[in-house]
Amino acid sequence: MNIVLIILILVNVIISYRGFQDTNFFRKYEFHIGSIRAGEQIRMFSSAFLHADMMHLAFNMLTLYFFAPVVLNYLGSFFFLVIYIGSLLFGNLLTLFFHKDDYSYRAIGASGAVTGVLYSAILFEPDMSVNFIPAYIFGIIYLLFSIYGMRAKSDNIGHTAHFGGAIGGYVITIARVPEMLTENTNVVIILAIPIVILFVMARLGKI
Repeated sequence: MNIVLIILILVNVIISYRGFQDTNFFRKYEFHIGSIRAGEQIRMFSSAFLHADMMHLAFNMLTLYFFAPVVLNYLGSFFFLVIYIGSLLFGNLLTLFFHKDDYSYRAIGASGAVTGVLYSAILFEPDMSVNFIPAYIFGIIYLLFSIYGMRAKSDNIGHTAHFGGAIGGYVITIARVPEMLTENTNVVIILAIPIVILFVMARLGKI
């Protein structure tokens, strides 16, 4: 198991556990629109290492554990970290964009970063199986569900961060490996469809 991946999982576990034990710590570093707009930009980064409970933490870390090796194999440790951190920031920036006027909006979790790694892995291995279906099909369904969740606003899941993270993983991976555009054109186009749908709907005021 890659040492960078081990350290990343450990950092998530340690910071999340501190948050479980210390409510003040949790509130100080969670994603909170009002606090971020007041100048506490550290929350844009720190919130991605906090989790709601052990189940939330375990789900994100297991997903990272299973899909990170694909990205590590193709890009190595440094660019894996670039994708993880870049996707984390993409996810929180998109969340800030869509919720900028909701000063009470709060969020936590590594889901944006993990989704970015997942989407990067899908670009490299589109035919691998995810829940018994081809990965690229799973990616499309996942983002379409995220759009539905963003519109419905009926649960406590950070769908916007998931979507932003996927965009981050998609953009950074293609920027790093631009030959995908010619060698894997169909997959690149197919995975872009939900992203285009989101921004068209946002433009039309449907989200």
